[in-house]
Amino acid sequence: MSTNKKIMVTAALPYANGPIHIGHLAGCYLPSDIYVRYMRMRGRDVKFVCGSDEHGVPITIKAKNEGITPQEVVDRYHAMMGGAFEEFGISFDHYSRTSSEQHHKNAKEFFMNLYEKGALQAKETQQYFDPEAGQFLADRYITGTCPKCSDEEAYGDQCEKCGTSLSPTELINPKSALSGAKPELRNTTNWFLPLDKLSDELRTFLESRENWKPNVIGQCMSWLNAGDGLQPRAMTRDLNWGVPVPVEGAEGKVMYVWFDAPIGYISATQELLPNDWEQYWKGDDAEIVHFIGKDNIVFHCIIFPAMLQQHGDYALPKQVPANEFLNLEGRKLSTSKNWAVWLHEYLQDFPGQQDVLRYVLTATMPETKDNDFTWADFQQRNNSELVAGFGNFVNRVMVLTYKYYDGVVQEPGTLTDADREALATMTQYGRRIAKNLEDFKFREAIGEAMSLARLGNKYLQEQEPWKVYKQDPARAGAVLYVATQITAVLSIVFEPFLPRTAAKLRSMLAMDTLPVWEATNNETIVAAGTQLGKAELLFAKIEDSQVEAQRAKLEATLVQKEEIVEESTHAPQKEDISFDQFMGMDLRVGTILEAERVPKADRLLKFLVDTGLDKRTIVSGIAEHFSPEDMVGKQVTVLMNLPPRKIRGVVSQGMLLMAEDADGKLRLMSPEGGAASGSVIG
Repeated sequence: MSTNKKIMVTAALPYANGPIHIGHLAGCYLPSDIYVRYMRMRGRDVKFVCGSDEHGVPITIKAKNEGITPQEVVDRYHAMMGGAFEEFGISFDHYSRTSSEQHHKNAKEFFMNLYEKGALQAKETQQYFDPEAGQFLADRYITGTCPKCSDEEAYGDQCEKCGTSLSPTELINPKSALSGAKPELRNTTNWFLPLDKLSDELRTFLESRENWKPNVIGQCMSWLNAGDGLQPRAMTRDLNWGVPVPVEGAEGKVMYVWFDAPIGYISATQELLPNDWEQYWKGDDAEIVHFIGKDNIVFHCIIFPAMLQQHGDYALPKQVPANEFLNLEGRKLSTSKNWAVWLHEYLQDFPGQQDVLRYVLTATMPETKDNDFTWADFQQRNNSELVAGFGNFVNRVMVLTYKYYDGVVQEPGTLTDADREALATMTQYGRRIAKNLEDFKFREAIGEAMSLARLGNKYLQEQEPWKVYKQDPARAGAVLYVATQITAVLSIVFEPFLPRTAAKLRSMLAMDTLPVWEATNNETIVAAGTQLGKAELLFAKIEDSQVEAQRAKLEATLVQKEEIVEESTHAPQKEDISFDQFMGMDLRVGTILEAERVPKADRLLKFLVDTGLDKRTIVSGIAEHFSPEDMVGKQVTVLMNLPPRKIRGVVSQGMLLMAEDADGKLRLMSPEGGAASGSVIG
């Protein structure tokens, strides 16, 4: 990475219809903050922007449900999220919002640039219309059953359970989120970005990226290579909340939220640097890094780059280090089901302990695969690693220096081999941590930082200055001098990860300013003769009662969910069908002969099923619930007469029917006592 580059770092715009939770933090906000803090210490010209994403259907739905305006919704959550980020220590240079006048102006100009170049194509399509509400339905106003995984709560643009991108017409049994009515297809005109014609240009862009994470580049290529490849995507919506489309004949339409949201990064930079913003977005010296979660990969790596390419004036992203998902206590984090650790609540329950959460989330960051946050791990890491490890080392150094030398760092005199080895080893950590940070390996980086604390503890334990002092005070002073240098390096390398702790540590060491990162190469940072500041504990033990309280809060969520399920018992009955419609379904008993995972698709299994009539391939999104080896030999219920459908390059000829428990667990629909393959059900 050139030191002359203008580095623009963005973190995904959080959606302004709810608070921030730990999954959001681990996904993009914490890694981006760590990276930016490190870059600043290297003296790089870096700017860090974010902002609230305030358009889109979920906000209008929330406003309708609460009987308030969409603007009132976004005002509430913009203030809540911005305040929580600041208190937690996310060091944005500017936190903007997409409802701002600047953003609306900028998004309209961007849209018109593409429109006037002919890069957007007007197309009349059939779109769902709610006859009861009297309006067209944007994608998120439509729910139904996912055709891939059969989840009944899929949206018209995406199934959040299996992650599949959808169009509303692909949903099974669609219904309006406004009225619950069955929507009707009616003609409407929208403007499309012809991604199908841009595939070669996007492929060239993606293939030119260096050192992208496998999970990111893999998902991008699966989009390009799947089935018929990329398809045109509508960049406008029939909706009254958002950035109005500045084209004649587009009255009552707004920009697709995923068209205007990434432009929000540019708008935020314009607000931060009205005269110099272009330096960070245009030209060869601009280096753009987008931090996102995996659910946003397609938008930041395909749709937004396509928009930038068609515009022509902007640099394309250099890196998009997307993280996977963080689970909570073995369950998927869910905003709608309140299964989450909310940032604003954590800040209330654990005052002054922001860095503990930063440490645990970094140590368990889902960089290449989903990971799990548990309160037991949170407590253990704090008590064993922060308190008993890092904190204990620093406390011993400070206490002993004050006990024996009134807090004055001593002249080291003649160093021993053990001293020189400790100092030489110490100077290696900065380079190793830097390499990991520049490779976006944050877990490895913080692991190295903690290893330095362990080095300090080991050195202190072996040299035993508390024993040596009685016979040789000068030698004890030399040991504490070396330990003080290790402590000083810790204050530097932990700055990106634990900024409050690092600042407290520098105050204790009488370090007036934050040193540059390169200071970690030095064997002397705190000079002999320095009067140390007041000693104080860096971390506090997390008690069992605190953890139990957090678990109880989560358990209450589960109990509440169970009570709701018990009250309603089951999902409501669907609309009546005719007897002829039922008889048109060909349901048969099948036996699974072979089962395997679909490559690069975490949730998909491919089966060879003996249906009695033939042996056919069926793809099903049930890998989270069943392992391939457990499925071989099982009897299942097969819907035979679904049209063949290509899924991740595999032609699927039918559907396996499942029953879903109240807790979301899938069960096989199997005949009691067994039945011959091909037995007709009905």
